[in-house]
Amino acid sequence: MNTKNTDTLPLIGHGIPPVYNGQSHTLILGSFPSVKSRETAFYYGHPQNRFWRVMAAVLNAPCPATTQEKTDMLLNNGIALWDVIGACRILGSRDETITDAVPNDLGRLFAQAPITRVFTNGARAHALYAKWFPLAPADTKLPSTSPANAAWPLDRLVQAWAQLRPE
Repeated sequence: MNTKNTDTLPLIGHGIPPVYNGQSHTLILGSFPSVKSRETAFYYGHPQNRFWRVMAAVLNAPCPATTQEKTDMLLNNGIALWDVIGACRILGSRDETITDAVPNDLGRLFAQAPITRVFTNGARAHALYAKWFPLAPADTKLPSTSPANAAWPLDRLVQAWAQLRPE
């Protein structure tokens, strides 16, 4: 699966805390933050990632620009956001190079928020969530918002992600 040997790379954690509160009923899980997201210390920080545009369209909201606007948009709609992986070895931002992955403690999030729906952003997040958290609520795998997923234009992503709308 790995295109390059990552054994010599350091095990890194991203340290970005989950976004949630006591009213979060829906959880979106990514795999591991990109280099740009780790630099900005917030999720989906690369300007080419379509996550925030997709969320704004799905939630019928203006596209958020700041970390606070992004956090508010999620929390005001009962949405929590985190990653399945807490630490790993990774080459750049490429999921296919992830090795030695260590899961985040999703149990504490499930204990503190009334999560009833889980959505995973892409295949890697989906596979690891299913492997590591078989007793947690089942997830719905959504197509990745990464620019590497060029087969999915923005309008098609919005259609697929529309199932995330609050019930």
